[in-house]
Amino acid sequence: MTRIEQLLKSGPASTAEHDARLAAEGFLASAVQRSLIDVRYAQIDSPLGELLIAATDRGLVRVAFPEQDPEGVLDGLARQVSPRVLEAPATLDPVRRQLEEYFSKSRRHFELDLDWKLISGFARGVLRATSAIAYGALSTYQAVAADAGSPRGSRAAGNALGSNPIPIVIPCHRVLRSGGQLGGYAGGLDRKRFLLELEGSL
Repeated sequence: MTRIEQLLKSGPASTAEHDARLAAEGFLASAVQRSLIDVRYAQIDSPLGELLIAATDRGLVRVAFPEQDPEGVLDGLARQVSPRVLEAPATLDPVRRQLEEYFSKSRRHFELDLDWKLISGFARGVLRATSAIAYGALSTYQAVAADAGSPRGSRAAGNALGSNPIPIVIPCHRVLRSGGQLGGYAGGLDRKRFLLELEGSL
């Protein structure tokens, strides 16, 4: 954690600490405005535990579950997207707000730009097909594989869904096995079941 991030996270402060925090906030606002930060992230509470969310100027690029080591996730973003990564919760308020609305059942569709940089090849086709599955609806591995251009690619589709970097928003939880079994889920089957029950599809 950088000194700026420590200042922004600190609690009640002395006058000097307060001034330092204001300076840190000013630096962060200036850095965002001048596009000196390529990846902004925040950690937010949810019914599924604390989620790490990250975005670029193109849109939401990462949603990570609690058991996924935050430092590892951030290191991955630094390697795969840009080393200019900084915690900037205020810039992610629209994402936080829409997730809160989703979990409170007042939102059925996310209106967020997505950055697909971490998704390529067949996986991108699978996850684009998955993005089209409506709230409360279900699909199968075979169906999303076919939509992505490979009707026999169920196993590869499962791998793509298992490595989805933007779960919940790209609703891979809505994809089941052909027999109606839940199948797998990177966040664990309890979370998959929770999301499907939240949407009324189980």
